Amino acid sequence: MSGASLKVEPHRTDNIGWLRAAVLGANDGILSTASLVLGVAAAHGSRNGVLVAGVAGLVAGAMSMAAGEYVSVHSQQDTEDADIARERAELRSDDGGEHRELAAIYVGRGLEPALAAQVADQLMAHDALGAHARDELGITEALRARPVQAAVASAMSFATGAALPVLVTWIAPQSILIVSVSSTSLIFLAVLGALAARAGGARLVPGAVRVTFWGALAMGVTAGVGALFGTSI
Repeated sequence: MSGASLKVEPHRTDNIGWLRAAVLGANDGILSTASLVLGVAAAHGSRNGVLVAGVAGLVAGAMSMAAGEYVSVHSQQDTEDADIARERAELRSDDGGEHRELAAIYVGRGLEPALAAQVADQLMAHDALGAHARDELGITEALRARPVQAAVASAMSFATGAALPVLVTWIAPQSILIVSVSSTSLIFLAVLGALAARAGGARLVPGAVRVTFWGALAMGVTAGVGALFGTSI
């Protein structure tokens, strides 16, 4: 209809980059810091020692997550940039061949050859490089690698997640420290798993159970190692 505005529907894939980094960071923050606290506490560490270990784990983990995420995502960005640069050069040197290549992609997706050629004509006239990046390379603006965004999201989410078991360590009485940290951390992990599933459009219960199970296993193993070394050293 003339003059009518098109409705642009939001999609969850638009947020997949920062969502993945944020969920991974928060999950690691809770799990690694809680495990570290439990390991030191099970080794009969003092309250101050346990708290210092938790804070040190928070800071070190946040920096490690940021650095690792930046390097990883930057490598992906470098690969994408190299592919786009090569595509740009091919468009300059062999425009006709690139047109046939794009049309063949659309034929493979179900269009008639004549219609595929017409679609390729119009898309290349509008934005040839964008059409090839999207349909040949699978690179879209929503899914482009953003290393700085990923690094900041990872660091902040890790620190936020790690702050929860550190706060419990600071508040809980020494006599119930291990029980308090382990139980609250499992609750935090379950909530995080459910929120991540909801944000991604998946079912809440499987997401929560999956994260909680592996969290309980990791904390149990770490506490066991701490108790073993605490009695033998």
